[in-house]
Amino acid sequence: MIRIVIADDHELIREGINKIVRASKDICIIGEACDIADTLHLVARNIPDIIVLDIGLPGYDGLDGMTEVQRHFPDIPILILSMFPEERFAVRALKLGAAGYISKAMAAEELIEGIRRVFSTGTYISQRVAELLTSNYRNSASTSLHSCLTNRELQIVSLLGAGRQSKQIAAELSISASTVNTYRARIFAKMDLRSNAELIRYAVQHGLVD
Repeated sequence: MIRIVIADDHELIREGINKIVRASKDICIIGEACDIADTLHLVARNIPDIIVLDIGLPGYDGLDGMTEVQRHFPDIPILILSMFPEERFAVRALKLGAAGYISKAMAAEELIEGIRRVFSTGTYISQRVAELLTSNYRNSASTSLHSCLTNRELQIVSLLGAGRQSKQIAAELSISASTVNTYRARIFAKMDLRSNAELIRYAVQHGLVD
C-alpha cells in the first residue's frame, strides 16, 4: 500500500483528491494538511511514502513551500499538484528536486499514475513535462527575461498577464494591494518593461498565462 499525505488549503480540492484515490486499491491517504506547518507535523508523525503538495500554500511563495518541506524531509518524494499549467513551474520544480508535477486540470487523468510512478521509480514525468524539459534544454543558451524572477514574481506576472487588477491579485494571493504594486514595480525593473500592455504581451507570448 502506498501511503500519501495531501497538502492543499482548499477543502474541495482535498475532497476531489480523495475521490480520485478511492478508485485505486493500492493507495492510502494517511493524512491531510492545509498549510506547511500542518504538513510538517503530519509528515513527522506518519512518515508517508509520498507527499502530494499544492504549490500555493499560504505563507509561502510558489515553490518555497516545497523547499521548506524538503529541508525537513529530504528523503520523502514530493509530487507537486498545482493550479498553474506545466509551462509555469514544472521545469523549475523538477530542478529544485520535485519528484513530479501535475496540474490540477489533469489530476483526474494523471494523479494515480503519477503516485504509482513516483513510488516505483522515484520520478513522474508526464508527456507535457518531458516536452518542456526538452525545450528547456534546447533553449538553455538563450535566457528569457522572466528567468530572473522569483516564484512569487512569476505568479504576479501570470495574473497581471491574465488581466487581473491589483486588488483581485491581492485577494487571490492573500496579500495587500500595495504589496502587489511593489512586486509589479520590481518585475518592471527586472524585465525592463514600461507598461501593463508590454507585460501582458510578453506573458501571452511566453505561455505564462493560464
